Amino acid sequence: MSLQETTTEACEFAPSWAQPSHPNQLEVRKGDEPYSSSARSLVNLPAGSHFAKIDTATEAKHTTYTSVANGKNCRIELNSDLVYCNHSCRPSLIFDMSRFEVRVVDDRPLAIGDELTFFYPSTEWEMVQPFQCNCGAQCKCRGLISGAANLETSILSQYWLNQHIRDLLQDREQRANADIARSFVSKNAVSMDKFNYTVDGVVEV
Repeated sequence: MSLQETTTEACEFAPSWAQPSHPNQLEVRKGDEPYSSSARSLVNLPAGSHFAKIDTATEAKHTTYTSVANGKNCRIELNSDLVYCNHSCRPSLIFDMSRFEVRVVDDRPLAIGDELTFFYPSTEWEMVQPFQCNCGAQCKCRGLISGAANLETSILSQYWLNQHIRDLLQDREQRANADIARSFVSKNAVSMDKFNYTVDGVVEV
């Protein structure tokens, strides 16, 4: 998945599937350096339309930089050239992991030659290999990409997110609200401890 991420491995992974896996939809362009490969569109499609099914996936036994989260505690390996879809803060695709499909983003069409990208935090709550994004999206590049857990709600609200990310985001906000409530109660308790209560009224210590 994360071919733009920095890594300590010596070379890029070797695909275990027959290539090209999507000869009518995308072209893989190998870079001169490891982890500089990308995927380009071979089709023109309207906004919001179907691009590809994720139908070669297998359960990921371990969290790797190529695996994709499809739930709070589950991941898959794509086992196809879709793995070459890099991150962008202004993505061209949506990876819908509840439907196991890839769609064109809702706000603009896809053209032949466009780079195929998706917003990694739309699937990833935390990432084993955070990286500095250089997507160049004007006024939208988020810089360090390390998963949705490390982005503000106001930023995430600008993107399509998978259900498990929305659930985790809700969990985070509930914990934050609970912390605020506990802090409020604690402060009030400290204030009340400053007073002694007598039959005749309250006498400040």
